Amino acid sequence: MHACLTDVAAQVESSGPAGQRCPSCGGGKMSLFYTVQKVPVHSNLMQRDAQAARDFPIGDLHLSLCEDCGFISNTAYDAAFKRYSPIYEDQQSFSQTFHSFSDELVDLLIKKHALHNRDIIEIGCGKGDFLVQLCERGDNRGIGIDPAVIDDRVQHNRRVHFVRDYYSEKYGHLKGDVYICRHTLEHIDATGAFLRILRRSIGDRRALVFFEVPDVLRVLQERAFWDVYYEHCSYFSAGSLARSFRRSGFQVTDLWLGYDDQYLLIEAQPAHGAANGHCRQEESLTQLKQEVADFTAHIKTKLKDWRDTLERFRRDNKKIAIWGSGSKCVAFLTTLKSDVEIDCIVDINPHRHFKFIPGLGLPVSPPATLRDVRPDVLLIMNPIYEREIAAELYEMDLQPLLLCL
Repeated sequence: MHACLTDVAAQVESSGPAGQRCPSCGGGKMSLFYTVQKVPVHSNLMQRDAQAARDFPIGDLHLSLCEDCGFISNTAYDAAFKRYSPIYEDQQSFSQTFHSFSDELVDLLIKKHALHNRDIIEIGCGKGDFLVQLCERGDNRGIGIDPAVIDDRVQHNRRVHFVRDYYSEKYGHLKGDVYICRHTLEHIDATGAFLRILRRSIGDRRALVFFEVPDVLRVLQERAFWDVYYEHCSYFSAGSLARSFRRSGFQVTDLWLGYDDQYLLIEAQPAHGAANGHCRQEESLTQLKQEVADFTAHIKTKLKDWRDTLERFRRDNKKIAIWGSGSKCVAFLTTLKSDVEIDCIVDINPHRHFKFIPGLGLPVSPPATLRDVRPDVLLIMNPIYEREIAAELYEMDLQPLLLCL
């Protein structure tokens, strides 16, 4: 190990709103297919008072498809709004469901690649829990880079170090055997430039590169508008992700779906010469274009159905609560722009409690608050948590109607 680092989101600077050239391949055929006006530019920068949350900066979403490589980008994104800091609160490991997924992924990587006594660099390490697990179980050494890192949030030993910063070429001197980057690439607007920076940093050495991002194909197929928000300026399918890695000088060695097929996980290594090949998981560009066309054709109906559902509950005097106060919740409410009042928003993450959601000004409460609210309807922002949430409701003697997005 050579130093400490920390990173999270847009590591590559850009000037103002993105243009119409593809940030991944540089092509000039970006086709706009979905817009949402006036959404908060951050969903997880928790605010300490309601007025500050209501006054939070807003921007627009203009999702555009690159006709050449299949990359999807918010072409209205402005990197000047990039403000990741320790108050950025997106840690999911308080959920046993997510913790189990993370736990199993650590074991998989260690066993699959014999990760023992290695130097691991994690770009966008968040609060550092995943890196600490990798280092403790494999007796590895770790450097985590992230502007939102908080040193005392995770118990760790001297073999793990953190740097509160964005990853950039100034950290190219840090050499690892393994480079991890989970749920960070989607926050970077200049994705092609970022991957090339990483490739230059690795140089001629052998190294394992592991990335994890949301799968946009699922978002398109489910018309999951709640998974489209400002921080996520970049959206990947299996095909566009693999093509981006190959174009940047990496050989893709594995590509699969995880977490109830919500996430794409990719492994790569530096290519020496032209990178080629094709993974079974990759869809064709023609298929992706058809999914985009289907999304465009049906998204208005999906939005109307949800607005009608909320309005029907309110007409029937039903109390409505939401479980999950993160980006999905913010995108769900700010995209619908419904006047229906939400009685309560709860979250299992204690670091979000009694703070206010950017753009909405709504408070976040602990789950135990539901005992007093006694909602008739509970909207669950991610169906993978339904069983875990249902068990907690049972303990509280609550039986609301559960609706999963």
